[in-house]
Amino acid sequence: MLKRGLAAGLLAAVLGALAPAHAHAEGTIRIVEQFGTLYTPFHVMKEQKLIEKHGQALGLDIKVEWAKLSGGSAVNDALLSGNVDVAAAGIGPFLTLWDRTRGTANEVKIIGALGAQPNYLVTSNPNVKTVKDFTKADKIALPAVGVSVQARVLQMAAQQAFGPGKEKALDELTVTLPHPDATAALLSGSTEITAHLSNAPFQDQALKDPKIHKVLSSYDVLGGPVTPTFVYSTVRFKKTNPKTFQAFFDAFREATAWVDAHKKEAAEIYVKVEKSKLDPAFVAEVLSDPQVKYTLTPLGSQKFANFLADIGAIKNRPASWKDYSFDDLHSDPGS
Repeated sequence: MLKRGLAAGLLAAVLGALAPAHAHAEGTIRIVEQFGTLYTPFHVMKEQKLIEKHGQALGLDIKVEWAKLSGGSAVNDALLSGNVDVAAAGIGPFLTLWDRTRGTANEVKIIGALGAQPNYLVTSNPNVKTVKDFTKADKIALPAVGVSVQARVLQMAAQQAFGPGKEKALDELTVTLPHPDATAALLSGSTEITAHLSNAPFQDQALKDPKIHKVLSSYDVLGGPVTPTFVYSTVRFKKTNPKTFQAFFDAFREATAWVDAHKKEAAEIYVKVEKSKLDPAFVAEVLSDPQVKYTLTPLGSQKFANFLADIGAIKNRPASWKDYSFDDLHSDPGS
């Protein structure tokens, strides 16, 4: 069986390479990202040194440290431990952490979204046409069992298929695995993995294989476009590092707008930064999907919040998306 300890081992390795947890003065920012083309704005920020540029505009020479993890639990652990300042994960892990830290010294809020992009549930099992067709012989890979945005989408789909109180009906079939490894396992056909609740470009790569087909899209489950992944930080970090935070926010907004306007060049940067073997033309095709929109504004996040509150996964039901986001976004038409 594929091991669920991969994420924990990766977390330990990454945190060991980062600076020790301690409060630091303005001018240092430590960022953790995950896998997929939705992180292309981060790649552009890295390649074009946008954080450094905006820091200099504010009279600050900023040292930027980047790390990569898989799964919202590992990302949240890194943020809470003080080993990173800015985290990126699905709306599920974010809301879990927001609920846990609300009103405390470690309270977290959203800086911005990583764009609207569907998550596909894909499978190599020809007998699976809907989620009702999965059996105990199937294993569904996703970044973090129970808490990742993919895990929550699957729970929403299960509730819609099997009825109220049945949101965890498929949880026993799920396995924690980073997207690249899950894609490789699914395509190889030589492991227990028969399905993957994925993201781009991995879902698009899998669907190029004729033995793989799509079961559902997160847009189907949620009734329209959503921003599934968010960038967030602690209220304390923003308060104690206002210029560094502002430089990051300005760089993030610039990079997001640039990716939306320069898909071909953004694809080339993705391939370069990720050291990907994918054809840049294929990545550009993924970025240009009409279902994809690069925006910092949260879309559909309240639907996730209501679902998590309904099933008791969070105790605090937010009245609005503005409750869990920084005010830098509040003039945007989010949801």
